[in-house]
Amino acid sequence: MRSSTEIVKTAVRGFALIGVSPLLLLYWLLRPVSREDGLFAGFSQALSLVPGLVGSYLRIAFYRCVMKHCANDNFIGFGSLFSHRDTELHSGIYIGPQCNIGLSVIHRNCLLGSGVHLLSGKNQHRFDDLDTPIRLQGGEFTKISLGENSWVGNGAIIMANVGSDCIIGAGSVVTDDIPSGSIVVGNPGKVVRNRNAELTPGAET
Repeated sequence: MRSSTEIVKTAVRGFALIGVSPLLLLYWLLRPVSREDGLFAGFSQALSLVPGLVGSYLRIAFYRCVMKHCANDNFIGFGSLFSHRDTELHSGIYIGPQCNIGLSVIHRNCLLGSGVHLLSGKNQHRFDDLDTPIRLQGGEFTKISLGENSWVGNGAIIMANVGSDCIIGAGSVVTDDIPSGSIVVGNPGKVVRNRNAELTPGAET
């Protein structure tokens, strides 16, 4: 038997879906004549401006309909933006305010502090040709993974895969894949400890 809290949440999710239905209709009408990720990012920017818990419910309702995957029990804070429709948000995720989420899969029970940036890999811009502007050289978008039950501190920048049960310190910059259970700090991010073992070799206490 469902609790009264679950019943209320289900009702609120229903109202949120009704609330975003005009935006969904407009999105699907514009989709055939628009660049898909550009259109998605534009709607994400508009929805990011709705404050409070109401804003999170509206964002979740919209993303559940248009994203590759978005669980209904997540929280997405004010000002947080998504740039790729192929992004996946699994269950129990908290995304703080002012985050910028690129092409990624965020697994269950992850926590992201304020101002976290998940980039679409680290090869988005080529710059080898000195005779061509960087903006015209293209690049490669890579879907990065943030492992289950990981916590990312405020202002961290992640451009590589992070394993499960990791802690990424505030302001850290992750440029290489991180094994599960790691505690990472610094720029560039270094593993200073593993939660499942002793200090990593060579790390200071």
